[in-house]
Amino acid sequence: MELEIIDKNINEILDGRKNLPKFNQPEHAGVCSAGPLLIGALIVCDKARESISTSSDAPNGEAKTPSNWEIDESQEKWLTEWAKAKGVWIPEAEDWLTKNYGAKIAEGAEARVYAKTGDTHVVKLRTSIYATLNRALEAIALHNYLFPETIMRVTGFTRDSDGLFRIILTQPYIECNRLATKAEIDTMVKEKGFLDNGDSSGVNYNSSRLQLEDMHPANVFVEEQSLLPVCIDCIVKFKRK
Repeated sequence: MELEIIDKNINEILDGRKNLPKFNQPEHAGVCSAGPLLIGALIVCDKARESISTSSDAPNGEAKTPSNWEIDESQEKWLTEWAKAKGVWIPEAEDWLTKNYGAKIAEGAEARVYAKTGDTHVVKLRTSIYATLNRALEAIALHNYLFPETIMRVTGFTRDSDGLFRIILTQPYIECNRLATKAEIDTMVKEKGFLDNGDSSGVNYNSSRLQLEDMHPANVFVEEQSLLPVCIDCIVKFKRK
């Protein structure tokens, strides 16, 4: 893996001299706000995807489309190697986070959250509930684009005690006055171009380009000072055919 070339690409993207093709210009701000490690991870995952596609070519010359589990496995392997080479792989991260950032204060399907009393940020161990690791990384960038008040910044990578690959990130600590109502969430996402997708769950929304899921009140707080709804976490992804 050519670390210097990846670093060069990261710097060019941060400087605005190069873009990641899948993101439009407003979304690109979300990519950059997540920091150089997210950008590097996206580049590495793209390289892993290209590699597995090439190696999966059939003998008759017809390309074989790899399955999502094959892509995910390859991306985890490549990203682990890159993170170790960069010095941002944290073994036994759960103990390390508890010692350095405080006790675990919350846990959901997607993240374990750590913080000390009085801290302005929380630290999350975020696992992937997406089809591939690359899509989990895309989701961080898209979250930052949609919800800049709760920007996620990637600081490292690890595996948890269950062996799951996890992304280590920081996020502003939000003082919760109360959980948002369905009406407040509807209004918030409508202002961003989303409408209820009509699946009767009431927590999933579509725009012309993106999908928002899991927008239930436990993921949307009414912030203590502004009294406005703030999304702390959700599932966000590109629409795909």
